[in-house]
Amino acid sequence: MNSNGPIIPKSVFSSSIAKPYPNPIRRTRAGAWRKTPPCDPSPLRRTFREKLQQELGVPVGVIASAVPGSRIEPWIAERAFQENAYFRNQKIEGEPGKFYEPMIRPLALLTLRGFLWYQGESNCFLNETESYTQKMKTLIDSWRKAFGAQDLPFYYVQLAPFTYSESKGNKAPLTKASLPEFREAQEKILQLPHTGMIITTDLADSLTDIHPPYKWEIGRRLALVALHETYQKKDVAYTGPIFQKLKKKKGTLQLYFEHAEGLMSQDGKPLRDFEIAGKDQVFVPAQAEIQGNTVVVSAPQVKNPEAVRFGWYERAQPNLFNQAGLPARPFRTRRP
Repeated sequence: MNSNGPIIPKSVFSSSIAKPYPNPIRRTRAGAWRKTPPCDPSPLRRTFREKLQQELGVPVGVIASAVPGSRIEPWIAERAFQENAYFRNQKIEGEPGKFYEPMIRPLALLTLRGFLWYQGESNCFLNETESYTQKMKTLIDSWRKAFGAQDLPFYYVQLAPFTYSESKGNKAPLTKASLPEFREAQEKILQLPHTGMIITTDLADSLTDIHPPYKWEIGRRLALVALHETYQKKDVAYTGPIFQKLKKKKGTLQLYFEHAEGLMSQDGKPLRDFEIAGKDQVFVPAQAEIQGNTVVVSAPQVKNPEAVRFGWYERAQPNLFNQAGLPARPFRTRRP
């Protein structure tokens, strides 16, 4: 294990173990050593690892601990829930600790460089918001405690577009806003130190397929966050535009963003998935125009706009990107 340590991803789509090096050497029965080809079947992990190795010039190990389609609760020790006042004296559903005990706790003997987390679909189907934020916080705090380092990086994936509300057999009533509200719950975790989140609104080919096909791009974006935040490669662009503030201007709203260098329409078409509302909070589709590093939005039927939201329904696949080729983060300016 090298001094940089491995990154542990918890991917809901694979349960395989990644080999630590691109061309591991294996000892044969005769006692000789021979190279074996890479055997990690996950494009996400493979791309993440290879990007880091390419940029850092050192081997990077990856340990995978995963169960497809799992909820978050099994990955959290049962006692950890009782240490969070939000859950104290509550009965926790979802088999807490079921996967943590055999698949995470034994790894605490290792020295790690951080965690990757790709999960959430199963909890989104339960229409969770604040409770999911608290569960993620509990997971991060308890994992860091178990591994003896409160500053271990935790980088995760915001859910991709999918028609949750149109799925059959849902356990909870869902609307077209259930996914954006869940993403908002995921975003709140960024208030914790040493966390990072990537956006995947552009990576779904089919809105009826919950598994976005471009796993290698997810791995690459996670690697960009790790390079910038963990390895202090400050010249690496690692995030798309993030809404910062708005200004009212003669029937329009001018939106300002962080990481807005070279704002552009990714497909060359008019910007989409912006909506605005007046004091009545009735949102309508808005026209959006890039002006420098800002976006100006308006709608003829809204004379005095007060609020804006972006990518705020489950089918939204916005085309606002920055020059680094990274998508803007969905947002709303007013919350209930």
